[in-house]
Amino acid sequence: MAVNDEFTMALRNANPIDTVINSYVQLKKRGRTFVCNCPFHSEKTPSFTVFPDTQSFYCFGCGAGGDVITFIMKAENLDFMDAVRLLAERSGMEVPERNKKSSDNAHKRTRIYEMNRLAANFFYKNLLNSSDRSGLNYFIERRLSPQTIKKYGLGYASNSWDELCRMLISKGYSENEIADAWLGGRSQKTGKLFDMFRNRVMFPIVDMRGNVIGFGGRVLDDSKPKYLNTSKTLVFDKGSNLFSMNFAKNSDSKQIILCEGYMDVIAVNQAGFENVTATLGTAITPNQARLISHYADEVIIAYDSDGAGQAATRKAISHFSDVGLQTRILRMEGAKDPDEYIKKFGAQRFRMLIEKSHDANNFLLDRCETDLDIETEAGKVELLKRVSKVLADIPTALEREVYISRTAKKYDFSVDVLKTHIDSLIRKNNYNQKNNQWRTIKTQTAMPRDDINPEAVKFKKEAKAEETIICLLLRHPEDAAKIRTAAPPDTFVTAFNKKAYEAILSAAETSDKFSLSLIGDEFSPDELGKIYGIQAKNREMTITSASLADCAEVLRHHKDTPTDGNISDDELINMFQSKKH
Repeated sequence: MAVNDEFTMALRNANPIDTVINSYVQLKKRGRTFVCNCPFHSEKTPSFTVFPDTQSFYCFGCGAGGDVITFIMKAENLDFMDAVRLLAERSGMEVPERNKKSSDNAHKRTRIYEMNRLAANFFYKNLLNSSDRSGLNYFIERRLSPQTIKKYGLGYASNSWDELCRMLISKGYSENEIADAWLGGRSQKTGKLFDMFRNRVMFPIVDMRGNVIGFGGRVLDDSKPKYLNTSKTLVFDKGSNLFSMNFAKNSDSKQIILCEGYMDVIAVNQAGFENVTATLGTAITPNQARLISHYADEVIIAYDSDGAGQAATRKAISHFSDVGLQTRILRMEGAKDPDEYIKKFGAQRFRMLIEKSHDANNFLLDRCETDLDIETEAGKVELLKRVSKVLADIPTALEREVYISRTAKKYDFSVDVLKTHIDSLIRKNNYNQKNNQWRTIKTQTAMPRDDINPEAVKFKKEAKAEETIICLLLRHPEDAAKIRTAAPPDTFVTAFNKKAYEAILSAAETSDKFSLSLIGDEFSPDELGKIYGIQAKNREMTITSASLADCAEVLRHHKDTPTDGNISDDELINMFQSKKH
């Protein structure tokens, strides 16, 4: 165990799972459980269930499951010990000593956090104190105040070959550690270490807990790439994090303003809007959309008004719709981005712009006119097709009716013709959806798959018997010795179920207060999801002593039955004697 059983139980008791999860997503009471849309995959119908009686959660859609520690691991992208540390800090507890094996990854992550913090401080001091004023002049020209520069910890990486690397080495960090943190790289010719960020203004990227996890750097000339972001490390993944979300999450507003770049975010924040964030050099991802949905009900997309920005807006609308977020679009006339708009017209005009922002449906409908001459017959026909496609995707009939009437009036279409075409599209979409679902069902039936326990596909009956025994053990851990005797681990057929069974038996036999949390650091989050799924899916099933005997017999029968023709004479004689008796 990475931490002792007593501490694990105390930690879990100090962090009730429904309370912790409710700080990330909005839970709704349903009988003795809570439900919500899963924070780990996109869905519109809640399948994520929290069970207060067992202090566990399980998503019947994607299979994610576990206890409060597992949830934090997945929600914050942490390993086991870092999740324990976060929960301990949350509840004012002190984490006991850990063994070396379990703390290796945590140690590496801690070292990267330390190096990033030192690097951020190095860049900040370099910006303010260096004789090279080019970085500071850039931020002054962008009208950033000293308070804003300090708030975001903005900095400057000089054009030195290895200035940062030498500083980190002097602090006791190895060249490999510096490379793992993506603060340094190695020359292919000489093998020498060099600074990854040179001659750039620097934007530290901070996670939700205040750790510097990476950097974005912008050149001050025309060299390429214009922006350089930290690549993937043990603590950083640009598709799962957002710039300035550490500030936005503390806003009282239930809106999040989504910008394209660092400077847009900083300019909007400086203008008095704390609820602003941006992606990290990529189009928004489903993970980022889900992260935003934890803190907001509505997103205001404030992307650039150029073609690329508008294309990115359409993609973002789809991702936000998948996680149940309302979306509105900022239309900036007279400026290409929020930074320029605020400089030209001021914060109050920007606030008015937000209040008058258009919803996503109007944005998509207006974009239907792009590149069309709607004065021609061909243009009108194509326009009818495009707007019908947008209107057919509106989920509720009442909302759809409003937009149909408005669109028909705007373009002088016949309401009946428009409705007929939309109804036809909806029927076609439903038909295609059902066909896709049927094809998926047939594929899964023909080629069933279980990535966590692949042997379960081949040994369905035995795997089901194993899961029933595991479920019984989870309900009655006090009977572990009796269950072990009735169904010894070596009779288990599938490797994963056997590993889970042995771990649960061991924990149940050695702990007075058993919980699946006691085996949390022995399995990956996906494996834990599988175990918690066994518990969740069989909650209503009645399992008796007779059930245990039947399941144990299924496993013994498999063990006693030869699986191929290659058996010895002695084995054949023993088999016949067994049948005779």
